[in-house]
Amino acid sequence: MTLSVIGAGFGRTGTMSIKIALEQLGLGPCHHMEEVFANPEQLPNWLAAADGQQVDWDEVFVGYNSAIDWPSGHYWRELADFYPESRILLSTRPANRWWDSFSGTIKKVLEIRDTIPEEYPRSVIGMAHKIIAEQTFAGAMDDKSVVLSEYQKRIDDVKQSIPADRLLIFEVTEGWAPLCEFLDLPIPDGEFPRSNSKDEFWEVFGGGSETD
Repeated sequence: MTLSVIGAGFGRTGTMSIKIALEQLGLGPCHHMEEVFANPEQLPNWLAAADGQQVDWDEVFVGYNSAIDWPSGHYWRELADFYPESRILLSTRPANRWWDSFSGTIKKVLEIRDTIPEEYPRSVIGMAHKIIAEQTFAGAMDDKSVVLSEYQKRIDDVKQSIPADRLLIFEVTEGWAPLCEFLDLPIPDGEFPRSNSKDEFWEVFGGGSETD
């Protein structure tokens, strides 16, 4: 199996909803950070990639047909080259709304990673901290201007690097139509999935809506 769709956007851009949508469209299983939490045996490959080591992407994604969210999105460029027939999906949302979501969820978890019980497991959060806080945001995750600059830079880099006929820039609020047209698939019945709100995110880590 090879990856047919590769997500190039940051987490908190509707990636869980897109994962569910891709699986409904028959393009699953779709890799997502939750897959690493559920299958910690995947962690060594991601740690190796984060350390700059060469990894076998076919081994990393064995059994998967698509990938979105961190950690795979961190390697969008390498994956686009490795799977030249794949289509690239750049998930976005308005920058300040993305910051509000990111800073109220992923950022907070990365900041309290040492207090999180290992059964989540904490080691996966450590890997996420390395690729997100250290590598994506160069240790400046508390600086909103730096983070938003990197958010925009990712969008610009993908648009400049991926041919237009291979790329979909997508907001989940657009629903099924642009995604299905891009993938040459019929629009399914029912509304586009909506998942992984802040409340749902914090249920995993023992928090609640006060974090919104």
